[in-house]
Amino acid sequence: MKRTILKSKIHNAVVTDAKLEYEGSISIDKTLLTSADILPYEKVHVLNLNNGSRVETYAIEAPAHSGTICMNGAAARLACPGDRIIILSYVLVDEKQARAYKPTLLHLDEANKINKKL
Repeated sequence: MKRTILKSKIHNAVVTDAKLEYEGSISIDKTLLTSADILPYEKVHVLNLNNGSRVETYAIEAPAHSGTICMNGAAARLACPGDRIIILSYVLVDEKQARAYKPTLLHLDEANKINKKL
């Protein structure tokens, strides 16, 4: 049996921009993607702490050390600059691995810099 387990979490990110006229996705600072082990075009869930919305999209790379968290396309309707969000990615693992698997957890400060990594 396989289980879907949390692989990565970027907690308390601040949305820096929202671009409706874009193909879709969420642009995330490359430094955060690398630290969270999220690949460009990987599926992510975005949870908005300000309005309760949840959206499934994919990650794209923004310039490293830019602090960019930009909602693109239809997802831009679900978040405004300044909103706090959580970005999640998941992995399928077999039953035995699932019991011992530990996700990568990033906690960010107000400038979208890593405050704590677990």
